[in-house]
Amino acid sequence: MSETEILRIVATILALMIAVIGHEVMHGFIAYKHGDSTAKNAGRLSINPFIHIDPVGTLLIPGILFATGAPFILGWAKPVPVNILTVLRNKGTRGAIEVALAGVTYNFILAALATVIFYSLDKPTSLIGDFILLFIIQSIIINIVLGVFNLWPIPPLDGSQALKYFSVSMGWKSVVEFLEKIYPYGMLIIVAILLIRPLSSLFFMPVRLLLNFLLPTQF
Repeated sequence: MSETEILRIVATILALMIAVIGHEVMHGFIAYKHGDSTAKNAGRLSINPFIHIDPVGTLLIPGILFATGAPFILGWAKPVPVNILTVLRNKGTRGAIEVALAGVTYNFILAALATVIFYSLDKPTSLIGDFILLFIIQSIIINIVLGVFNLWPIPPLDGSQALKYFSVSMGWKSVVEFLEKIYPYGMLIIVAILLIRPLSSLFFMPVRLLLNFLLPTQF
């Protein structure tokens, strides 16, 4: 294994950990700001990675995707507990939507910051420089993938939760009922989309468009 390959693996792991752990912490942090201390009381607002690692989502799935040469690395951390009823009672549906979208907002902000840094960097002339560049590139890619993926309006993804509470606020009972009806099958639907190439290409099209815009020399 070459030095470049080792650097790429380490950079990818680090970028993924920061992306998925920060995503989950932000859900709990915004809920805390809206009066729900569930995550704080459980010690889950910490940036200690060991309390957030999910063996399947943080280690196994990303490892398989990386080993098989998948175009994108996808993963997740252990969900941070949130009492959404407390948030609804304190801040209403707007607060619930903010909690739902806190993670993807974090991912898109991180991707934007990484993009600014990428275009500010000089061409690397050392191993450390190579590592920093690889880390920045992986941070852009992973955070865009996570942000777009979690916006899919399929339970239990964040997009479906935001859509649900927005629908509640608008009085769209049929949408709320539909989302609740398909909730038990949400993961099956997501897996089917990921495995069926035409569907995955369609659902990940925004990822490709964003990455072609942000990193035209890489894609």
